[in-house]
Order: sequence, then structure tokens, then C-alpha cells
Amino acid sequence: MMLSLFLPLFLVFLFLGLPVVFGLIAAPGILLWMNGQERDIALLYRNVYQGMDSFPLMAIPFFMLAGELMNRGGITLRLVEFAQALMGHLRGGLAHVNVLSSILFAGLSGSAVADTSALGSMLIPAMEKQGYTRKFAAAITAASSVIGPIIPPSGIMIIYAYVMGESVAALFLAGIVPGLLMGGGLMIMVKVLADKYDFPVATRRQTWGEKGQASLKAFWPLLTPIIIMGGILGGVFTPTEAAAVAVGYALFIGFFVLRTLTLRELPDILSRAGITSAVVLLLVGAAMAFKTVASLARTPEQLASIILSLSDNPLMLLFLINILLFFVGMFLDAGPAIIILGPILGPIFVSLGVEPVHFAMIMAVNLTVGLATPPMGLVLFVASSVSGEKVETIARAIIPFLLVEVIVIFLITYIPAISLTIPRLAGFL
Repeated sequence: MMLSLFLPLFLVFLFLGLPVVFGLIAAPGILLWMNGQERDIALLYRNVYQGMDSFPLMAIPFFMLAGELMNRGGITLRLVEFAQALMGHLRGGLAHVNVLSSILFAGLSGSAVADTSALGSMLIPAMEKQGYTRKFAAAITAASSVIGPIIPPSGIMIIYAYVMGESVAALFLAGIVPGLLMGGGLMIMVKVLADKYDFPVATRRQTWGEKGQASLKAFWPLLTPIIIMGGILGGVFTPTEAAAVAVGYALFIGFFVLRTLTLRELPDILSRAGITSAVVLLLVGAAMAFKTVASLARTPEQLASIILSLSDNPLMLLFLINILLFFVGMFLDAGPAIIILGPILGPIFVSLGVEPVHFAMIMAVNLTVGLATPPMGLVLFVASSVSGEKVETIARAIIPFLLVEVIVIFLITYIPAISLTIPRLAGFL
């Protein structure tokens, strides 16, 4: 019985401000020690390494490195210029550009944090100069950045596939329409707010020639997701190999096509990518160890019986699980949450007739939106550091955009075709 207390103890550690990775290891470790199960403590810490020792997970550091190379190589600027050529003439143009840039950047890095940092450092000052409040600029940057892990390539989809034994290609394809739907919803909210508060127009309407020039500049970066997805779907390479190809391609266009990278910059790029990757992989390893103790304590079976006792209606259970996931996403990063809850919740809903890839999208999108949800949303803190605005202020300004994202989550939940149509057409379901 004592072992079942590790989850409440973990939440206590989170509220006290202990980093998630240490909380994931300390909570079960302390309770195993108090329970006299020293042998299981050794198993717990051995599983931290074993949880990271995986060929599919190697895709994560490669995608992180590709994102850093493209950001440092000036590719982000080209994407923003392309987005501005298409949408800068609209009222609230720079806010629309912010969302469209996030959609485009998602196909390169798959990271919400990289999106917030790269686009925020460029667009937040530009929006402020045009008359937007800093809190609004930071809020739309944080809200749109959660599109990054939904549209392929996506780190959390790789983690979900690793934990649940699903096809990475199927999950990547399933994320395309939800990601675009999220972006479209945010643009509708921007338009509503732009009309209400008379937001400025960013630029005059550009000619077809100017749009063509911006498209040519963005051509090489926009080829990245096509190469990645084309290679995976065509069976040319695995997702891990695709991530390595993305790094090679980023180096090629940075050094030889655009000539915006220098050898002097490589150590810093490798260092930043290494640190970011280490944080993610340590979280994955700690979460896998946490999951091992959860299995010892028979927590999955206990939670499953509690969930199934609430209702036998799959639609009602999906509603309740969305509430649970949204709450979890407020406090826990998407990767660890998927590793801990995926093996518990996934089989329950598959047994109720929910398609596994559909449930994967419900879980992944919900937890991704949690990255921008107060009080612990990671991208809120990144947006705060980039903009200099307080987290509490950004949290209030982001509420209209979070409402849109919650509506999209429920659309994805109750209309399976949103997620499943493209994987079915491609023959993965």
C-alpha cells in the first residue's frame, strides 16, 4: 500500500519546486527504501539508463541538432520573411505571421521550446515596435509554439511510438491535420482580436514577384520536412536515420547553399543541442524508471479499475480523460507524462474501441497544449525569458488562445477522421 503513495509524493515534490527529473526518481526511491525494498532501488536507478538506451530515441538529439543548425543558419529569418510575404498585409499581420511561422518551423525542429526561443527573439520585439503589447506578443508566441510537437517531425510522437509500440510514420501523418487545425484556430482568434482592438497591418500587400522571391529564399528550408517524411514513408530510412539525414541536410544548406554557418559556430551549436537533448533524455530515463515502480505497485491496474468504474460510456470517459490530461499537462512535461500514463490509459481505451493512433493524438495534443498552460507550462517560462514579461502576465494574456486550443482538442477527440484520414490514405492503418 505504501508504494501507491509515490504519485502523491511526486506531486508534492513538484509543488515544492524540485526539478521534474529528480522528483521522478526521488519519490519512488524514498518509498522503496521506507518499504525495505533496497534491491528494487537498484533496479529503479538501473532503469534510468536503460530507459535512454534505445535506437529510436536517438532521433531526438538529431532533430534537436538539426533545429539548432537551422536556427543559427538564418533559416528562421527566411521562414518569417516567407510568412510575412503571405500574411503581413492582413490586420494583425505580425500576429498571423507568428502563427504561420510556427507551422513552418514545426516541420524543421518539432520542438515547442526551440520555436518559442527562435521565433520569439525575432518577432516579439518586432511586434512591440508595431504597437502590440509585449504580453500579447509573448502570449501568441507561446500559444502557437505548441504546434511544433504536433506537426511532424515530433519528439513526443517518437517517445509515444517507443513506449506504446506504434508506427512512428503513422503518428507523424496523424499529426498533420490536428497541427494545421490548431494553427487555423489561432489565426481565427487573432482576426477576432485584431478587429476588436484595431491591430496594425505589418506590411503592404506584396506583389506576386515579391512573394516569389520570398518563396525562393524559403525553398531549401521548406524542403526539409519533405525529405524527412518522404524518406520515412518511402521506406528509404527509419525515423532515427531520417533525423541524422536532417542534420546532414542542415549542415549542407548552412555551409554550402546559404553560406550562413561557419566552423567557429559549430562548438556552441553542438553544446546547445547536447544540453537540450540531455534534459529530454534524462526526463525519458527517469520516467521509464518511475513507470517500473508503478508496475511493481500495480498502479496501472488500480487506475484502470477506477477509470472504468466511473462510466461505461466511451464518449464520457474520453471527456474525463481529456480533463485529466489537461490537468497533468499543467504540471508535467509531455514526454514523462506519455511514458507514465500511456501504458495505463492506452490499453483501456483501445479495449473500448478507440483506434490506438487516434488515442495517441488525443494524448499527445492534450499534453502538448499543457506546455503553454499555467502554472508550470514550460514555454510560458521560455516566452518570459525571451520577452522580459512576467509569467503571470503572459498567462493571463494567453487565455483566449488556450480556449481555442481546448476546442481543437475536443474536435480531435470526437471526430477521429481528423487524425486518421491521412494515415489511412497512406496505408498505415
